Amino acid sequence: MRTLFSFTVLQARTAGLASLAAVLAAGCVTINIYFPAAAAEKAADRIIDEIYQLRKDAPAATPAETPAAKPAQPQSTPQSTPQSTPVSP
Repeated sequence: MRTLFSFTVLQARTAGLASLAAVLAAGCVTINIYFPAAAAEKAADRIIDEIYQLRKDAPAATPAETPAAKPAQPQSTPQSTPQSTPVSP
């Protein structure tokens, strides 16, 4: 009885190695993206200048106005407490 696909061991091994080579070749693709250094540096300088400008515009807080550091407390979920209603005589 003849089957639709009749491969010899050598043909199957060759097809498998060819498939493996194709997968490995496709996996070795590298995409390089180049950023213009001058534009990136100019953008970084602009961001830094904006941050310093925001700091200059903010009023300086005196130590008396600065809130004291409080230790962090764990947050708990609010629990419902029963509400009592006043009883009138």
